[in-house]
Amino acid sequence: MADVFSIIPASVLRNLSDKLYEKRKNAALEVEGIVKQLAVAGEHDKIAVVINLLVNEFTNSPQANHRKGGLIGLAAATVGLTSEAAQHLEQIVPPVLNSFSDQDSRVRYYACEALYNIAKVVRGDFIVFFNDIFDALCKLSADSDANVQSAAHLLDRLVKDIVTESDQFSIEEFIPLLRERMNVLNPYVRQFLVGWITVLDSVPDIDMLGFLPDFLDGLFNMLSDSSHEIRQQADSALSEFLTEIKNSPSVDYGRMAEILVQRAASQDEFTRLTAITWINEFVKLGGDQLVPYYADILGAILPCISDKEEKIRVVARETNEELRAIKADPAEGFDVGAILSVARRHLSTEWEATRIEALHWIYTLLNRHRTEVLAFLNDVFDTLLKALSDPSDEVVLLVLEVHACIAKDPHHFRQLVVFLVHNFRVDNSLLERRGALIIRRLCVLLDAERVYRELSTILEGESDLDFASIMVQALNLILLTSSELSGLRDLLKQSLVTAAGKDLFLSLYASWCHSPMAIISLCLLAQTYQHASSVVQSLVEEDINVKFLVQLDKLIHLLETPTFAYLRLQLLEPGKYIWLLKALYGLLMLLPQQSASFKILRTRLKTVPPYSFSGEQLRIASSGIPYSLMNYTGSGSQISEDGVMHDDLQNPHNGINFGSRLQQFDQIQQQHRMHAKTQTQSRYSSTSSTKEVQRLEEPKRPSAAQELSRPPSRSLRRGPGQLQL
Repeated sequence: MADVFSIIPASVLRNLSDKLYEKRKNAALEVEGIVKQLAVAGEHDKIAVVINLLVNEFTNSPQANHRKGGLIGLAAATVGLTSEAAQHLEQIVPPVLNSFSDQDSRVRYYACEALYNIAKVVRGDFIVFFNDIFDALCKLSADSDANVQSAAHLLDRLVKDIVTESDQFSIEEFIPLLRERMNVLNPYVRQFLVGWITVLDSVPDIDMLGFLPDFLDGLFNMLSDSSHEIRQQADSALSEFLTEIKNSPSVDYGRMAEILVQRAASQDEFTRLTAITWINEFVKLGGDQLVPYYADILGAILPCISDKEEKIRVVARETNEELRAIKADPAEGFDVGAILSVARRHLSTEWEATRIEALHWIYTLLNRHRTEVLAFLNDVFDTLLKALSDPSDEVVLLVLEVHACIAKDPHHFRQLVVFLVHNFRVDNSLLERRGALIIRRLCVLLDAERVYRELSTILEGESDLDFASIMVQALNLILLTSSELSGLRDLLKQSLVTAAGKDLFLSLYASWCHSPMAIISLCLLAQTYQHASSVVQSLVEEDINVKFLVQLDKLIHLLETPTFAYLRLQLLEPGKYIWLLKALYGLLMLLPQQSASFKILRTRLKTVPPYSFSGEQLRIASSGIPYSLMNYTGSGSQISEDGVMHDDLQNPHNGINFGSRLQQFDQIQQQHRMHAKTQTQSRYSSTSSTKEVQRLEEPKRPSAAQELSRPPSRSLRRGPGQLQL
């Protein structure tokens, strides 16, 4: 200490720790002069002694005024050293930085002031302490004292100036610190960080873009800050970086894509919009770099397609189209399975637009990479099948397109139709609401004949007779009314002429037997009028119930539609189509006379022109000759199944054994009758059991004999229609 007093007078040291600022300032000027003289004399050892004194006795002192004096003294010593200060910075700067965390706000203020004066002197030599200074300034930017914040901002501007002009700044050493600080939520710290990012990005020699993935997430995090100013600053910084990315030949898209995907799912609307905008640009610019990230990107895009904000929806749709237009190859890392998994997951979302785009992706992949998609089919097939019950018609139509693409393979076609029938069985409302839509669309996408043949095969072995009847009625109605099935109807009209027509008729016949009205409709469509008449004649009392009459009512109305125009025209030749007349009259006899359908059919039959039947024709038309003999007239001529007279002995049935078919119809209808009877007995048994329980619970009443022996009450009088005992 004696050596120090020989360098600095004791009065100067006393004033340096005085509570009055002016005395401390004057003492600091004395220290500056002394250090300057020592520096000129080259006595750096003595200068080191002075600095140690200021650090140990002043800046580390428990007395606040001593610490203030020490800080102003260190700044004065640096000013005195001028160009030679660099060699003493290791002693000077650390204690000043330590004072930034002092409990006394005035000490922190003087620390900022001291470091500012030190930085002005040493400039570029100051860079070696940059990370420590940055960390300290980061904390001071959120200081509770406004004066300290103001001093810190002043120092911050100076440090920025020094960094931008220095060639010694190491961005590699700085980035880890920046990345660590980016998660801080304090608004002042956030402003401080964005300010530094913007300044460093403006320096040509500093490649901030190369390190963007390290702090990109932090910038996006700031977009949801409650402060409008911070959101604006973060957005401005991000916009500048995006512009640089567009103009840069080398960008690490992959790491940033992972961040953008996460941010696209943010709860904040502005963050989502910015993220999806970046993804949009990345898809356009990224090329092969983004191939491994396509699944993640798609996972971010699909939910945004249904975003509540229109701007986000527009950008998301554009991005989705851009991504789907890229024809990546699995050999280049394109993961078909991952894309399928994402699409499958979004098929279960509540948003219709997202489900639609997910289906578009599956359809696109099927067309481009069918082999790879089929390898993952087990992962998505069940979800696709369940999507057939989607509440949206557009979704169902798209699902059917996907299924049609898959069903090019016979095994998958069978699987699809089996599942459809199963779904209709367990959910009758689906058959009512969507049955026609699904069947008609499948007939367009796949071959209508193939679809109907497969459905018929499945329903032929259906154990649930009630469902089989309902399903056949639905298929029959679609067959008779849908424009998409006009070709199928034309083929059935050739049942007695061509092999293809006959095969189709026979393939449908077995399952159509589950519904009498369906089989009659099929026969009328196939122009097998004699068989239609035989089916009508074979109906028994149990068959003619309310359901039957409802179906008959529909058929009568359908006979007036263009579908059956050919049949109505055939009525102009009653002599040629006697079995058609007999079939129609048979249906008329089954209808209640007061029903509208009865009046419609009767009116139609009244328009049939009069025709004089030959005795032989009348005999055959009205006889009870067995079916197998009914086609032959006494003259050796034949009356064909459609009612036309033939003079040759060729088989007019085109090889169809209608006698066997009628037996098949009777057998299946017998099963339905037995099933109905069993159900009725079951209901009756259940009702009887309930009544028996109720009877046992009632109070005991007099027996019938007691009732009869009791004298009648005089107050009771016989009413009209009552029997007198």
